[in-house]
Amino acid sequence: MDESWKGYRSAPYYDELITAKGHPRTAARGAVKLLQRLPAGDLAARRAAAAAAIREMGVSFTVYTEGGNIDRAWPFDIIPRIIPAREWAGVRAGLVQRSRALNCFIDDIYNRQRILADGIVPAEIVLQSSNYKPQCAGVSPRFGVWAHVCGSDLVRDADGHLYVLEDNLRVPSGVSYMVENREITKRVLPELFENYSILPVDDYPSQLYQMLASLSPRERKRPCVVVLTPGIYNAAYFEHAFLAQGMGAELVEGADLFVGDDDCVYMRTVDGPVRVDVIYRRIDEDFMDPEAFREDSVLGVPGLMRAWRGGKVAIANAPGAGVADDKVVYAYVPEMIRYYLGEKSLLRSVPTYLCSRREDRDYVLGNLDKLVVKPANESGGYGIMVGPHVDAATRRKFARLIEKNPRNYIAQPTLQLSTAPTCVDGGIEPRHLDLRPFILQGREAWVTPGGLTRVAMVKGSLVVNSSQGGGSKDTWIVEGRA
Repeated sequence: MDESWKGYRSAPYYDELITAKGHPRTAARGAVKLLQRLPAGDLAARRAAAAAAIREMGVSFTVYTEGGNIDRAWPFDIIPRIIPAREWAGVRAGLVQRSRALNCFIDDIYNRQRILADGIVPAEIVLQSSNYKPQCAGVSPRFGVWAHVCGSDLVRDADGHLYVLEDNLRVPSGVSYMVENREITKRVLPELFENYSILPVDDYPSQLYQMLASLSPRERKRPCVVVLTPGIYNAAYFEHAFLAQGMGAELVEGADLFVGDDDCVYMRTVDGPVRVDVIYRRIDEDFMDPEAFREDSVLGVPGLMRAWRGGKVAIANAPGAGVADDKVVYAYVPEMIRYYLGEKSLLRSVPTYLCSRREDRDYVLGNLDKLVVKPANESGGYGIMVGPHVDAATRRKFARLIEKNPRNYIAQPTLQLSTAPTCVDGGIEPRHLDLRPFILQGREAWVTPGGLTRVAMVKGSLVVNSSQGGGSKDTWIVEGRA
């Protein structure tokens, strides 16, 4: 038996694979027992094999530092996270419900603004947001969908329930690593798959293409779909290339496209211009069209907004979708679900204090040592303060930031994020994690079976983002008993 498992304890946290009494959970029993029976040193050897496979496959991400951009191999843990399919069925339904309501909200905001007129969401919170784009007013994309790809971050608290921590609706990333994690696990631990019925994830590129093709303004058997990337120096460039190849789509930069006199978008090719039907946008909207947004952008396509507004090209995610990707707006999602769908939210949200409210702000300022404070529109784990884990000087700094710009900050209780067994240099130890499933929304909705499990590789850390030193695991949705 591998000695690494001896004495493994995750209390007081909920562990995804091991119960508080030290026994494997039902869905994980077969995998844990097989891993425990491996000869001494075998797990470390397979961990090294996984690292070698990652280098061979070129799975990487870019970290931005003051000294320049650093290309790093994808940090990966070989012990999978396992979720029973019966639990996932409820999660999937909740994610689809949430995606529908958020898209109704975005479409309403850029058109009738009923939810603001009825006082469900304060107008100033939405219309004064940096993510509200007046250039999008009056547009209603096909199927009324703006956020075609959503990555909602889920966390499990000590009570064992999954909560939605935030919704990523602008340019959500990470799905390629979900697919590659499965491939690497199959390579280094093939015997784990022999007695499990695990829902597949490798069909994501084809599901993505089908959704994008359904948005085409022209009725064609195979519409021209392109992936618009900022270029090779972008942190997620690996993913851009991975998805373009998986879909059989062209990977293009802004200079590869132009808008013609007919307001259609064309791709430059050696055989002449080719009309583009759908653009999968992996570039921030502020840089996508210098005519409509930032005039100094050299990454975008002049006239692209004109083509989109005229219905000559589809863009996913649609410009302006980020109006719902705001941690202040997040607090109102349960109300959106009731307002637009007439339903009760199937997934729980984390209690959220809005610093723009006087009562909430007073509570936050008096309890900074107990709360997590987040800026409204940052991503990647930047700008966050985890109150119990920082010193008094940092808390005083955040108090000043909140008082200076209360609209820009929210606070939430410090959750006891669940853990899972993770291979570290000293053996196997519990590490905190979250889960990012991806929801595709076109004519129909589709949810990845599982998603990208991100792991805080630093002991005790709650920050799972790869840009902050986090890693990831393969995520299994298993049917029946192993």
